[in-house]
Amino acid sequence: MNKNTPALDALYREVILDHHRHPRNFGALEGADAVVEGYNPLCGDRVELAVKIQNHQLLDCRFKGEGCSICMASASMMTEEVLGKPVKDVNEIIEGFRALLKGEECPLAVEGDLESLVGVRNFPVRIKCALLPWTTLNDAVQKATGESSTGGSEKKEEKVSGGQS
Repeated sequence: MNKNTPALDALYREVILDHHRHPRNFGALEGADAVVEGYNPLCGDRVELAVKIQNHQLLDCRFKGEGCSICMASASMMTEEVLGKPVKDVNEIIEGFRALLKGEECPLAVEGDLESLVGVRNFPVRIKCALLPWTTLNDAVQKATGESSTGGSEKKEEKVSGGQS
């Protein structure tokens, strides 16, 4: 059930459209430690995430791809949220955002542009669109660090099958 006012809904739509039209951190990443592609065969969303990690910190993260406005905006917002953070924090943010969209208990304080994606959980078909960049980032971080995070096999399934769980 949506508890937002019409004005807040309109603002959130504008934030999503802005990130879709003017994505942040979009493009190739020279010297990436890992590049991973995520694809949702149900709708055609495709995201390629490239990461640079040094001393357990996400130095840079860029994405390329094409898809719906929710998917591309989510990728743009995600890169802004995780850039410069320790890998441990990045993993916690990924898990927290995933829990939030699935309606589970979320330890994250969702603020700023990311808050505009919270309403996506009211549209189950669109949750896959919003989560695709996040599951792909998880795979890229794992590939770059050689570490696996919690729920790795489920994430792999989500990435391959377009975020279904």
